[in-house]
Amino acid sequence: MGNVIGIVAEYNPFHNGHARLIEQTRARLGADCPVVCVMSGDFVQRGSPAVYAKFARAEAAARCGADLVLELP
Repeated sequence: MGNVIGIVAEYNPFHNGHARLIEQTRARLGADCPVVCVMSGDFVQRGSPAVYAKFARAEAAARCGADLVLELP
């Protein structure tokens, strides 16, 4: 089994820095290396509500190169 990129983030909101992190990490480890992102759900780690819905944030991550986006329990 090859490498898997794991990124833990809130994406609150998803921004260009997050997209660049995915892009640069994939560039360093190879285009065939899957990117798995784990993000917060409706509430962020500090307990406040997320700025955007979790589905919108997950979609943004997927559109910018994440192969799988999971929600933290």
